[in-house]
Amino acid sequence: MTDIRNPILLALDVPTGEEAIRLAKELALDVGGFKVGLELLTGPGPAMVGLISRLGGPVFADAKLHDIPNTVKAAARHLGQAGARWVTAHAAGGRAMLEAAVEGLTEGAGSRQAGILAITVLTSLDKKALAETGVKVEPAKLTSVRARLAREAGCEGVIVSVRELNVLSDVAPDLLKVTPGIRPSGVDSHDQVRTATPAEAIKRGADYLVVGRAITAADDPKQAASELLKGLRYEPAG
Repeated sequence: MTDIRNPILLALDVPTGEEAIRLAKELALDVGGFKVGLELLTGPGPAMVGLISRLGGPVFADAKLHDIPNTVKAAARHLGQAGARWVTAHAAGGRAMLEAAVEGLTEGAGSRQAGILAITVLTSLDKKALAETGVKVEPAKLTSVRARLAREAGCEGVIVSVRELNVLSDVAPDLLKVTPGIRPSGVDSHDQVRTATPAEAIKRGADYLVVGRAITAADDPKQAASELLKGLRYEPAG
């Protein structure tokens, strides 16, 4: 299921729609798609999904849906109508909620292909941070449980840390694996604690890599994207 040409999903975690559009135009041929996250979804709004998708490449709306099933279904439907190829929802919300997200997104997308990506465990959470929330299990165990739930609910894939990619081979090998927390060697990990290099993530089985500041904050974003791709033995389209 991997886009063989380019597995990079560029995280447009920028404060304005204008900056997001500029980056998307500049890097449309250098990345495999784009992530529109909460900063844009709650600022310029969901219309950004459609604007970015028209520039080329799939867009995933990282809405991190987590609410009662009916509310999640409606939100996913709206994002599907906006043009999202994928929408994220927290697996912690339960099977009924994930099923509602799948149903809503399918309705909103119509004839277009679209799927839910279930968030297993945020890359900002380690065992200690999970315990502070009352979840007293290892991230790998929790990922296993939630990935199986996502598969049973009809999700297309999961958002999974590189450290937990190996557990999916047993519980949900057919799910699309999207890995955040990607940091090329020498790049600050910022607020994510479970990170990996692009090559390490691909080697462990990631299908798509979510890369943000390593490209968008670089002095030359196009060069940064090109160098990352070359390290994975991919070539830009043009």
